[in-house]
Amino acid sequence: MGGGTVIGESRVMLHTVAKMHYIGEMSQVQIARQLGLSTATISRLLHRARAEGIVRIEVRDIYAPDELGLELARKLGLARVEVVDAPVSGALAVPLSRMLSAANLRAGQVLMIGWGRTVSAVIEAGLPPMPEVLVVPSTGGMQQHAQHFQSNEFARRAAEVTGGVPHFIHAPYLPDPEARDFFLADSSVQDSVGLWNRIDAAVVGIGQPYGLERSVSGGAAPVEPELANAAGDVVRHYFTRDGHVLDWRGEGQMIAVAAQQLRATPLVIGLAVGEAKVTSILGAARARLITALITDTRTAEALLDTIVQGA
Repeated sequence: MGGGTVIGESRVMLHTVAKMHYIGEMSQVQIARQLGLSTATISRLLHRARAEGIVRIEVRDIYAPDELGLELARKLGLARVEVVDAPVSGALAVPLSRMLSAANLRAGQVLMIGWGRTVSAVIEAGLPPMPEVLVVPSTGGMQQHAQHFQSNEFARRAAEVTGGVPHFIHAPYLPDPEARDFFLADSSVQDSVGLWNRIDAAVVGIGQPYGLERSVSGGAAPVEPELANAAGDVVRHYFTRDGHVLDWRGEGQMIAVAAQQLRATPLVIGLAVGEAKVTSILGAARARLITALITDTRTAEALLDTIVQGA
């Protein structure tokens, strides 16, 4: 019994000293003075804390953004990944403009625009000129009132800054089942929805895991039990971390670009910033709902760590 108490107290002391030094950033001299011990004793305790695994020191590999993008593209099976140093959504506009310019969209070709805060930020930061390109939203209208949910406005604004031609979908994204055919019978809705069959490039946000997404949006939409394990979504197509698209009441009922239509699109650029979206990005790539990714360095490093650890 007595021996166990001594060991327990010893490990408590190791933990205390380690926290003061590595987390509190106190010097060994400061710790020794505060605890009434010698600096030699503090040094030995820190050494023991490392030896017993209480403290683990990791030196991570550092990648330049270009190298990080190449490595992620290879591991995720994407055509291209662009990584920027700045952790703000608007900074993604520069590599996005490069990707869209390289796509060389011409008059009459189709650009689909998703929705969300990140998509809103890159549109406001600027898109390249694409005269007479047809710009279509990814869904009908959302129930939420926040600006970043307004899909038709995103199409209008993107067309305005690129010189494109906006097309609108004047119908709710998730109508009552008996009303869906009524909305789709409208000729203007048919014209816009028909463009989803020939999308040449798309820009979409990658949504957070379902619980986090609801907390950010205020939980205005009803709870969907089928989405409890959703790692994220692209245009309300929810998926697991492994890339399985979940069958929920909206799948097949939404007035939204279909998962199959996204997979048939030559260039689908996913935008995502934040470590909370690491599993979301993984799921989106594995579900083949995106062909390219733009993110920031911190998210990219966390994503690469997660992939390596899961290998």
